[in-house]
Amino acid sequence: MKALLLLVAVGLCWAQYNPNTKSGRTSIVHLFEWRWADIALECERYLAPNGFGGVQISPPNENIIVTNPWRPWWERYQPISYKLGTRSGNENEFKNMVTRCNNVGVYIYVDAVINHMCGSGGGSGNGATCGSYFNAGNEDFPSVPYSKSDFNDGKCKTGSGEIENYSDVNQVRDCRLVGLLDLALEKDYVRSKVAEYMNNLIDIGVAGFRLDASKHMWPGDIKAVLDKLKNLNTQWFPSGTRPFIFQEVIDLGGEPIKASDYFGNGRVTEFKYGAKLGTVIRKWNGEKMSYLKNWGEGWGFIASDRALVFVDNHDNQRGHGAGGASILTFFDARLYKMAVGFMLAHPYGFTRVMSSYRWTRNFQNGQDVNDWIGPPSNGDGSTKAVTINADSTCGNDWVCEHRWRQIRNMVIFRNVVDGQPFSNWWDNGSNQVAFGRGNRGFIVFNNDDWNGARTSEEYADESHQHITFGSRVIP
Repeated sequence: MKALLLLVAVGLCWAQYNPNTKSGRTSIVHLFEWRWADIALECERYLAPNGFGGVQISPPNENIIVTNPWRPWWERYQPISYKLGTRSGNENEFKNMVTRCNNVGVYIYVDAVINHMCGSGGGSGNGATCGSYFNAGNEDFPSVPYSKSDFNDGKCKTGSGEIENYSDVNQVRDCRLVGLLDLALEKDYVRSKVAEYMNNLIDIGVAGFRLDASKHMWPGDIKAVLDKLKNLNTQWFPSGTRPFIFQEVIDLGGEPIKASDYFGNGRVTEFKYGAKLGTVIRKWNGEKMSYLKNWGEGWGFIASDRALVFVDNHDNQRGHGAGGASILTFFDARLYKMAVGFMLAHPYGFTRVMSSYRWTRNFQNGQDVNDWIGPPSNGDGSTKAVTINADSTCGNDWVCEHRWRQIRNMVIFRNVVDGQPFSNWWDNGSNQVAFGRGNRGFIVFNNDDWNGARTSEEYADESHQHITFGSRVIP
């Protein structure tokens, strides 16, 4: 009996590493700040036909409305309640999106903000996306409800109540992150309210969760919440399927909190991936693509079956989070396509593609002072629709990197070569490399500053620098 119980426990743990994507679909896309109505359309018209497995969405629960600065993107990470109402849409629109996307085999992964509520200076009243009353100063959130006793004020031992030292594990997990009211997840009541919110989403049909700010929660507290979650909705998933869990843990080394602390709960975001790949593709510090032969664990990354990987995310493309200036984004389009192409061709990790919106950068003292700008919006703060141009690109300042021809084709390439081994590496000792994926595909990259042997897929613009990558799927 003990052995049987152990096997069941191990099975449940491993289940949370499984993205639950349909067979033959191996990548998801983060449609950052998209409206639910637009995501539903995109699932049907583009993502399903091109083999995308799912969508990471912005937080769907009610948040504070910030007007100074005007409706920044980060207001979505300041919860007021667990009602399903944001500038992306209301609860009915959310349910419609999940149903329509699930029906075409593109699953929804929720960005779950469960570490905290809004900032302590968030004011009071009904200034939230569903009109709920709250009082941040009194830590009163009656729509949950949470009250002062549900926060970590007494547990945090710093004078300011803020995290003051990232070398102190207790501060990082018990104190406020940039003023955000830190929930006492050690309390069963708080765990139950969080699980109630997540179970509602599971009932609606979501496939899993990104756990925001996981580094700022104790792994055992996260596990206690996950243990309260239901299996996925059997309308779309096999009986007994557990939600996919991937946890945001920034671990670049040098701090006591490690990504491995969270392996028992699910996958972890590997932030070293985009930082290191950006350095290589930019050829900084003498780095060369030929050095990528042992990419993955050989570079000190976490185990492939624990990792969710990405070239950039919504934080570090703005200079926040992790990675610094090496992070490649849509602003570096030629290099960015190569980096995403390499990520999708290489077998390491479970891959997430970024899909952004455009903003005007304004650097002062090395910092983009416009890094707060929210999604393309109308004068009243409502989010603009994602329009599709005749050439399949997006309008209304939506970038839609996932629709770029090279990235779309590499998503398909990854699907075709899934499960095939990394093989037949070749390099020229510099920045031309090639490798196979078993007997199903082969890819070539040329990132040298001169015209080498041309390949089938060129995305260089009319500049002096010739940057190519080519791929072939073998029938």
